[in-house]
Amino acid sequence: MKWQGRRKSDNLEDRRGMSSGGKTVVGGGIIGIVILLLNVFGGENGQMVGNILQQTQGKQPAQTEARELTAAELEEQAFVNAVLVDNEDVWTKIFQENNMTYKQPKLILFSGAVETACGNATSDSGPFYCPGDQKVYMDLTFFEELKTRFGAKGGDFATAYVIAHEIGHHVQTLLGTSAKMREMQQGKSKAEANKLSVALELQADFYAGLWTHYNQKMKGILEDGDLDEALSAAHAVGDDAIQAKMQGHIVPESFTHGTSEQRKYWFMKGYKTGDINQGNTFAEIR
Repeated sequence: MKWQGRRKSDNLEDRRGMSSGGKTVVGGGIIGIVILLLNVFGGENGQMVGNILQQTQGKQPAQTEARELTAAELEEQAFVNAVLVDNEDVWTKIFQENNMTYKQPKLILFSGAVETACGNATSDSGPFYCPGDQKVYMDLTFFEELKTRFGAKGGDFATAYVIAHEIGHHVQTLLGTSAKMREMQQGKSKAEANKLSVALELQADFYAGLWTHYNQKMKGILEDGDLDEALSAAHAVGDDAIQAKMQGHIVPESFTHGTSEQRKYWFMKGYKTGDINQGNTFAEIR
């Protein structure tokens, strides 16, 4: 991905220089939250964590210790900043084209554990968006696991795809789609509620593809192999691929993010059409 030379975003916060030993103090004690790998990379994990922790009281800040970022971390920071800037530019344009105003989200880089408005999370959750504070949270070690454990190709555009997916969830929050989905889930069976969750996640994949389409037209960012990197990441985080690897069998009724083929299809549909009105996954996912 061609990304050098971007302006500096005001919405990136790098907390990797602040270490708390992977522990968070809540209610006077240390609570560890285990996010199943079946929920890896996705969307509203922060909402689930928040539901667990809303019952706790007396939250106290964790003790932190500062350190300087390494040269490699600063390079990662510069890349994430560039992707964030490109998302800001693209979504501002798309919203303007539809007579709306885009509110930019924050993106938080962290190591190990993080406190959010949705509760506390660890790197095990994968990247996620918290609607409570409208921030994207990422531990970049996730991308190494995506390669070594789940077989993705890796590469800078795989990271860009994941960031764009999570910002897609922010777009859904701004448009009211996420809230409407949760309303639709009320009273539904678990299987039916899961189908709605799949539609939400696939729409975020569509938005990632839409962002790629606009960004290519505006800045010519794509290099050879970039789309393959994104598609490889999308394949690796499909529910069927993860379940097959983690438990040896597939349970379609439990899918919450979509199959590998669905995730790749909707990303490419966003990329090929460049039309936000083509992303009604709720009408097509039954």
